[in-house]
Amino acid sequence: MVKETKFYDILGVKPGCSQDDLKKAYRKLALKYHPDKNPNEGEKFKQISQAYEVLSDPEKKRIYDQGGEQALKEGGVGGGFSSPMDLFDMFFSGGMLRLKFVVGRARRRERRGKDVVHQLTITLEELYKGSVRKLAVQKNVICDKCEGRGGKKGAVEQCPTCKGTGMQVQVQQLGPGMLQQIQTVCPECRGQGERINPKDRCKQCQGKKVVRDRKILEVHVDKGMSDGQKIIFNGEGDQEPDLEPGDIIIVLDEKEHPTFKRSGNDLILRMEIQLVEALCGFQKVIQTLDDRDLVITTLPGEVIKHGDVKCILNEGMPQYKNPFEKGRLIVQFWVNFPKTLPPESIPALENALPPRTECIIPDTAEEVTLEDFDPEQERRRAQKNAYDEDDEMHGPGQRVQCATN
Repeated sequence: MVKETKFYDILGVKPGCSQDDLKKAYRKLALKYHPDKNPNEGEKFKQISQAYEVLSDPEKKRIYDQGGEQALKEGGVGGGFSSPMDLFDMFFSGGMLRLKFVVGRARRRERRGKDVVHQLTITLEELYKGSVRKLAVQKNVICDKCEGRGGKKGAVEQCPTCKGTGMQVQVQQLGPGMLQQIQTVCPECRGQGERINPKDRCKQCQGKKVVRDRKILEVHVDKGMSDGQKIIFNGEGDQEPDLEPGDIIIVLDEKEHPTFKRSGNDLILRMEIQLVEALCGFQKVIQTLDDRDLVITTLPGEVIKHGDVKCILNEGMPQYKNPFEKGRLIVQFWVNFPKTLPPESIPALENALPPRTECIIPDTAEEVTLEDFDPEQERRRAQKNAYDEDDEMHGPGQRVQCATN
């Protein structure tokens, strides 16, 4: 009698089964639950491997039968299990079966044509409301006249230029005893190693097996899509004989908007207001990207400072694949201050505004004048001073002259 049968149950065998029955059970389950075939069954595959590792080892099996998993742990065996992948590779002759899985996937990838990428310029309004755009693309399609053979049946022959290798080797002499080999694709067969005799070539595709065709794609831009997002048309790429067509990938290129700037699901709007509006309140109308009008109001006495930021909830960009939920419309206020004020209005302003801070002037203070500062003008002046210093250092007529023989 065995103390517990968990490992036997995992492999679906009975205690006392033969090693052959054990191997058959492990082989069947390992192939079924291998991660290459069932990526979501990694834990199950691990349990199968651990159970087989214990029951296939006579000493581990004896300890397990007498005391179960606890006895394995107490004997220092429980934490020493091998990697499930290593056990699988060892069982299946060095991993040849797993290699077959990998090579098979690689070959399937190699038998597929290249993807074609197109950029589509899109407005912020279209990303907000969604749109359908038609895009004309040029692509290669299998010639229907010769059915992709390039000519008559049986007209294919070995390329006489490259002898079927698809490559040409040219030898160049660089110097005495120095040679250089340059390998290039054969221009006659374009690397295929075979060609069609000119007299037997298809008149429609001229032996190229494919012809150019124009196709109109309907690109559905969903609400909330973003700049750089890809829309994929599976199998719509260039066609080639014996190859699965690649995809046409449309990459969205968001055009800059004159009013709004996007930040994730939020929209940012810079609103210019006058000083009187900032101090005394205002009403403004914001036209949204779907042509609705939003009215915002500030009350008299609610002062808006230069650089203040406020937001309107649920008036930003719609969320992709959840368009009924929207981000925020963020409003940044830019206060335009007047350059001058009429002298007669100063007393009224002084009465309305908070009083000035009283300034105590020391007896030794000097009175100076504030001048306008232009950063660009200062940069040009600094450059001019640098040139003048360079001239003074070398002196007149001391510039470097080119030496002539």
